[in-house]
Amino acid sequence: MPRGYEEGPVAEEAEARRDALERGEPIEPLPHTPDRRAVYGSTDEEPERHFLGWADEVDPDELFESGRAWGITVLREHMD
Repeated sequence: MPRGYEEGPVAEEAEARRDALERGEPIEPLPHTPDRRAVYGSTDEEPERHFLGWADEVDPDELFESGRAWGITVLREHMD
């Protein structure tokens, strides 16, 4: 099934990169948006799932083992 017609600046840039590759021209790599791991879970103070901190700043295992948080998930968040 066709995905539809792509348009706009992103599609135009992708088309220009494809054309350059077909012509054998060197192209610059696309910039990488860094990711950061976010820790979510529940606490006595806030039983609904919420942001607990960044994985490089809080230890999800320690939070769970200490009983201070439960239902912990770690998600990769795009940093803009």
